[in-house]
Amino acid sequence: MFLKRMIPAVGVALALGVAACGGDDDDSSGSDTSSTQNKAVESSGSTAPVKIAVSVPAADHGWLKAVADDAKKAGDELEGVELTVNDSAANSADQADQIETLINGKPDALVVLPFEGDALTPVAQKATAAGIPVVNVDREFSTPGAFRTWIGGDNYGIGWQAGNYFADELNCQGNVVEIQGLAGISVTEDRSKGFDDALASRCKGTIKVVARQPADFDPAKGLSVMENILEAQKQIDGVYTHDDDMAEGVVAAIENAGREGDMFLTGAGGSKAAMDRIEAGGLYRATFLYNPTMSASAVNLAALIARGEGMADLTEPEVPSRIQVPATTVTKENVADVKELAY
Repeated sequence: MFLKRMIPAVGVALALGVAACGGDDDDSSGSDTSSTQNKAVESSGSTAPVKIAVSVPAADHGWLKAVADDAKKAGDELEGVELTVNDSAANSADQADQIETLINGKPDALVVLPFEGDALTPVAQKATAAGIPVVNVDREFSTPGAFRTWIGGDNYGIGWQAGNYFADELNCQGNVVEIQGLAGISVTEDRSKGFDDALASRCKGTIKVVARQPADFDPAKGLSVMENILEAQKQIDGVYTHDDDMAEGVVAAIENAGREGDMFLTGAGGSKAAMDRIEAGGLYRATFLYNPTMSASAVNLAALIARGEGMADLTEPEVPSRIQVPATTVTKENVADVKELAY
């Protein structure tokens, strides 16, 4: 299961999957590893139950559903933890209201993957002001004062790896399209910046981004956005999408137009459907991911923080304020090795 794939956090990074930012080397972990965070929670011998509340956006998306599921599994496996998971919010306003309700329940710690980091910052600050430590997952709040610890994926690294992949595949020549996730959130901004920086560093402007548009991580919107772009752009050599679920709509648009032989596509997130396509070969060439099990780690971290404990493999007695999961590049060459990480 996913939780057993996690490797202890040392310093400020969790090693995950088969590659760190900038490469796609094979997984060197070899053996099945147990959850160091679970061991650390149990190390003090404390049996006092802690109440942890989790809030994530509505689980109507493959990666977000995996986030919610992994958090629930972690709660089931941790002794002395009472876990509440709320995964029904369809927008930032709904999630803010739900977090207010969770705060009123006076949990010992709160784990939040915000719908939008900026919009949810005030309610996270309200929790911290009430003495409830907040573990911020992935989409970052707008100020460090809103959380005790942040754990998230290397979204800049996803963009950087994608940019280098495009530079290699296109020999630094051609037109590319970027289909983004939600406009304005840290995940989208970092994935775009990493991509731009890599292309600028490698290709000095000889690869042109001819269209860049958000599709909100939504397959239906990915379809409509890509249909419009295909109408406007007669030469497209590659498509960089920010999400594997959304990319299914983008793929459909390209195939419906009969242009799958003209270009290649990459995704992000690590869905099983994407990995199946990559394995089969053709249009879908690569995906870039970090594992949604970070939500399980966030629950473990919240329990440690609530109990005033540190991490077993660190000398410091406190949980670090930032933990980043590195990005992994998945191509046809290594997809079989990482398929078990798919959601």
